[in-house]
Amino acid sequence: MPDLPLIAPMLATPGTLPHPREDHRWAYETKLDGQRCVSYLPGDGTLRLRARSGEDITAAYPELRGLATALGSTSAVLDGEIVALDERGHSDFELLQQRMGLAGSPAKAARMAAEVPTQLMLFDVMFLGGEALLDRPYEERRATLEGLGLRGPGWSTPAAIVGHGEAALAATRERGLEGVVCKRTDSRYAPGVRSRAWVKIRNIRTIDVIIGGWLPGKGRLSGLPGAVLVGVPDEGALRFVGAVGTGWTDRERQTLAELLSVAETPHCPFAERPPVAGARWAVPRLVGEVRYSTLTRAGYLRQPSWHRLRPDLAREDLTREGL
Repeated sequence: MPDLPLIAPMLATPGTLPHPREDHRWAYETKLDGQRCVSYLPGDGTLRLRARSGEDITAAYPELRGLATALGSTSAVLDGEIVALDERGHSDFELLQQRMGLAGSPAKAARMAAEVPTQLMLFDVMFLGGEALLDRPYEERRATLEGLGLRGPGWSTPAAIVGHGEAALAATRERGLEGVVCKRTDSRYAPGVRSRAWVKIRNIRTIDVIIGGWLPGKGRLSGLPGAVLVGVPDEGALRFVGAVGTGWTDRERQTLAELLSVAETPHCPFAERPPVAGARWAVPRLVGEVRYSTLTRAGYLRQPSWHRLRPDLAREDLTREGL
């Protein structure tokens, strides 16, 4: 494969809609619930797909191979998100989890591609025809991307609108979608940077957390976690932010039980020992996403509820996100 520059994806910062006076300077895209993917097309009929971590995930998604020839001999590096769509046409991370982690099992990936097909949603172009576009403004990169006509059986370029941020966010809420990503039209592409030029807004308040332990279940939950103890990175340490005991399906609870049994350790990973009795500890490497209503004065999550595991994230990917 001819050399192409490896480009880490630019990241969005959690936030709120821009001020109405600035609305015309922002573009709005639907927030997708999938696996971030940078696509490398050298123009020689080959393709590489890399996750946010840089891992080569090409073999996990055989249905996307056709993208390799979509631009003919023109080389390109494209940013996007791999999603699995539910019956409503909405991105569904739980569905996608069945496809993730199969890069080392091509035969299983091929079988699963027939059962749970994916789509690659493309929303940026960072390199094209031998030229880096990183310093070009978003509006120019977006126009270039749309001009490529990248619409195929497993890939497309979702719409973006300039201005009308409140209407865009309301539309996602009404349709049951996750939210929007707001992008300054004059912003350059900043590889690997969590930039305030890109702002993500979720219709539900969620946070990515690290599981540092659990409370064993009782009764019918015997042998399973009754609640998980979660924290967030804070100046190099893990700060406890609460116990989450609701929101799981039976299958998710069983999956967590299996993962936690492997991760068990006698050492508490939190900077300060949580004020709970009977806890068992886990090596702090499992990442999950939790819904919550607000924060208590002590900094704990109020009314937390489990949302999903995040196998696509590692501890190093997390920030405090305003906590």
